[in-house]
Amino acid sequence: MNRNCGLALLLVILLSGCATQFNNVFKSADNSYKYEYAKECFAMGKFSQAVSLLSELVTLQKGRTTAQESLYMLGMAQYGNRDFEAASATFRKYFSSYPKGDFAEQASFYVGQSLFQSMPDPRLDQTATVGAINAYQNFMDFYPDSPLRETAQQRLFILQDNLVMKEYLSAELYYHLGGYFGNINANTESNYESCIITAQNALKAYPYTSMREKFSILIMKSKYELANNSSEEKRVERFREAEDECYGFLNEFPESSECKTAEKYIARCKKITGD
Repeated sequence: MNRNCGLALLLVILLSGCATQFNNVFKSADNSYKYEYAKECFAMGKFSQAVSLLSELVTLQKGRTTAQESLYMLGMAQYGNRDFEAASATFRKYFSSYPKGDFAEQASFYVGQSLFQSMPDPRLDQTATVGAINAYQNFMDFYPDSPLRETAQQRLFILQDNLVMKEYLSAELYYHLGGYFGNINANTESNYESCIITAQNALKAYPYTSMREKFSILIMKSKYELANNSSEEKRVERFREAEDECYGFLNEFPESSECKTAEKYIARCKKITGD
């Protein structure tokens, strides 16, 4: 018991001493000393302390030989501190200030990498995802032979999959809403039609997506349900469209688990159209 208390007391004393040292450095007028201490904090993984010191020093370092290093180190400290939005902005500032600087290639890469780390859930706004895609593409344009290019390309695939998933979830939601009229898109007459448009647009934007079959299933099912719920004057025409969609699905995905569904739809469509 006494030993544990002694260890706890020692830890408190050490932490207090570290805090006191940092406060003394932070208040110091010796910027060179501050900078060296900031570098030491960064090397030891004390990113919060490094950020606190470097945020002030980057302005004071302008025009000096350490200006580039201090700005890049601030970005890396923010990245290490998981403040990815601030890190992305700092790396972008570095690249615009020093496009041929010592750390320009890394800074360009980490603009995208920072945004990649804050990639939102597919159900949420994808501004950060689009920003990361643009940043990685800019990086690969500037540095086509960079050893980081392969990593950037892999990240791009992940980011694009996130955008595709958002479109799929939107299309799927429209399909499940079905005949509910409260969520119909202003440009469509039913949720099924909204599902079809959303899925078709996604396939045009991402023709090589691995989710192509899933989108096609939603389109096929929605076209059938749209026909099934249509008025008499549109009914036959839409069942023909649904039938064509089913045949197209069978041709493209002959091994799909939904082939039986497509065949069932075709049989029902033929009864309506008389073909």
